[in-house]
Amino acid sequence: MNPAALSAPFAGPFALGTFSAPDRAPFPGLVAPGGSVLDLRTALGDPALTTRGILESWDETLPRLRTLADDETFDRQPLEGLRVHAPLEPRQIFQSGANYRQHVIDLEVAHRAPDDPRTVEEARAEIAAVMDRRAAEDLPYVFIGLPSTLAGPYDDVVLPAWAEQPDWELELAAVISRPAYRVSVEEALDHVAGYTIANDLTDRATVFRRDMKAIGTDWLRCKNAPGFTPLGPWIVPAESIEDPGGLRVTLTLNGETMQDESTADMLFGVARLVSYISQTSRLLPGDLVLTGSPAGNGMHWGRLLRAGDVMEGSITGLGAQRTTCVEESAS
Repeated sequence: MNPAALSAPFAGPFALGTFSAPDRAPFPGLVAPGGSVLDLRTALGDPALTTRGILESWDETLPRLRTLADDETFDRQPLEGLRVHAPLEPRQIFQSGANYRQHVIDLEVAHRAPDDPRTVEEARAEIAAVMDRRAAEDLPYVFIGLPSTLAGPYDDVVLPAWAEQPDWELELAAVISRPAYRVSVEEALDHVAGYTIANDLTDRATVFRRDMKAIGTDWLRCKNAPGFTPLGPWIVPAESIEDPGGLRVTLTLNGETMQDESTADMLFGVARLVSYISQTSRLLPGDLVLTGSPAGNGMHWGRLLRAGDVMEGSITGLGAQRTTCVEESAS
């Protein structure tokens, strides 16, 4: 357990997570604001239950979770004695890129070619116009991530030896409940069970293919190393989050604030992203929709991640995560 879990409490009467006692198998748990955890395998009478299994029957199970949050007849475990894992194992991860207006402008300026004739002000104005046009045309940019990138919210982050420019990207993640296929924007949030925190690490040096620029971005290479997506600490039900478009996303590096932005800066909110993805793909219970990262990444600051760095990330009402970067051990 990490003290960050309780120093940034979550919204509402309960949250969901995946926990384990020393030398015991992980289990789905209901965590109370005070820090006690109820083993939902026992409370719901299913010894094989997982957090994803809860999401697969979300409409039926949510009322029972509300009741259990106030039920003191079951034994609970103190959070301090448990390991906090990534809150669930999704089948699919959908990731939104270039979704925060200020972030995209900052990255475009940072990646300008040395011979770019534009001034900084001209470059910022041009990319701002592109962002406004994208929002008006309703064209989010979404790609696929691998579940094997997920790690717990307090696990160490192993920086691959090949990663020349590892960077942080703290993001709001929506967790899907009902299957969603070709749903409207108006219907989309009915398919969201809750929200959690994701730090979508990226190696900036391998984002773009060097051998053939026409290929474009290489998301496999730059984002999908094992453990490159610390997730959690838990899932906060959507009913406890008044407005996912009005949350504060904050990341500190070694105690210094790097990202501090509202989700109001998103070009495409959660409902528009879920609807857009569902026009092509079938979203399944437990799937994650990462909504993009706000301004303040390492490329903006000219400071990338290195061994020993400590990242602390929080989002309003969702708690906090704390991870330490370590070097990849020689094999």
